[in-house]
Amino acid sequence: MADEYRRQGFELERRIFELDIKCSSLRAEKQDDDYLQNASAILDKLKSYYRQGGESSNLSKVLQDYTQVILDITFYEENKLVDQEFPEDCSPFKIQQLLQDLTEPEVLAGRLAPAQEVQSVLGLELLECLYWRRGALLYMYCHTLHQRKQWIKKNKDTFLKCIQEGVRYLMRMLQVRNSVKLNDGVVLHDTATASFLSEGIFSDTHLLTMMYIGEMCFWAVKYEDCSGDTMDRKEDRLQFRDIGTQILNKYVLACEGPLQGQGWNTENAKEILSILQ
Repeated sequence: MADEYRRQGFELERRIFELDIKCSSLRAEKQDDDYLQNASAILDKLKSYYRQGGESSNLSKVLQDYTQVILDITFYEENKLVDQEFPEDCSPFKIQQLLQDLTEPEVLAGRLAPAQEVQSVLGLELLECLYWRRGALLYMYCHTLHQRKQWIKKNKDTFLKCIQEGVRYLMRMLQVRNSVKLNDGVVLHDTATASFLSEGIFSDTHLLTMMYIGEMCFWAVKYEDCSGDTMDRKEDRLQFRDIGTQILNKYVLACEGPLQGQGWNTENAKEILSILQ
């Protein structure tokens, strides 16, 4: 067990030095990028930590810093794909690589700290961000593909797989924090805050996640009936119509209730709901 732990610790150290090489290469493309600069600064700190014979007691902090580096580097890479409007020839490979990179911190946390929950090791905000970034990446990709009608005609199953994977990541993001139960001895004097927390809405990003899920479910409902049904067994698929309806109803209630007048638009959500229902 100790040997396995050391082996995996060396794997993390090796990965950090590999990321440093990658970050340096990307900075050669854009030296002044804020995210790459931040990643480089954290990597310098991590390299110094290992050169001084880092202590295992700091594992959680090392993994959190490592996760932030992954988030910063992949954010730069994602923006390049978005700016290039997801080129058809290379996007599938690059997206899978990004998804793998954004999954790695969670996997390493589970391996290196098996006695602890991943969210305790990485922290709630970083774990939420890892799910959000994977789901949002697939949302942006599907949003672009949705406008390529001819491509979808030939690749419906691939499109639906991307939607399903994206919706799963976004739903996991919403489930990282348990909603606050108002009968658990929690005293909240602000009724709007109480309403948000009881519904599991903790930030603007949670609201945006709901809208993304609703849109992706709408795209899936629009195309899945025309699919050749080779994507997966039908029983393995998400119930897109039900999920989209439930999530968007919650979104509309929040935006037209406590958040009314705060700039959140519900027109698109209501239009989608009229179709899903």
